[in-house]
Amino acid sequence: MRSQASTVEAYLDELPADRREAVAAVRAVVLANLPEGYEEAMAWGMITYSVPLSRSGKTYNGQPLGYVALAAQKNHLSLYLMGVYGDREQEFRAEFEATGRKLDMGRSCVRFRKADDLPLDVIGREVARHSVDDFLAKVRAARGG
Repeated sequence: MRSQASTVEAYLDELPADRREAVAAVRAVVLANLPEGYEEAMAWGMITYSVPLSRSGKTYNGQPLGYVALAAQKNHLSLYLMGVYGDREQEFRAEFEATGRKLDMGRSCVRFRKADDLPLDVIGREVARHSVDDFLAKVRAARGG
């Protein structure tokens, strides 16, 4: 389900009520915890929180460097947390599972059906974890420079 919406508001408006409520609740947590410098936008058919090109410099695909994304997929909702990719993944998994909730996760994608499926405090702390400068350093180190 890739949206063609050009604004976050239009994206939310096109979702069925139950999905809109869940996405809006998780979005509120992201916005409340997002470090200064990331920008919210629509990209790739989902709500994205990215490092502006003016901060990151040129990227391999010419697009802003994604930090967090939120999407309504065909069979579930997805929260992409690029900060957990790599060395943070196991620690994040342990923190999530310690809450007693079942984690359905790929490498950086946490799948859920409703906001209550997520420990929103854990999500908030993860979103707040990396300043733009920290995230850029992590990405550059992973890419060897």
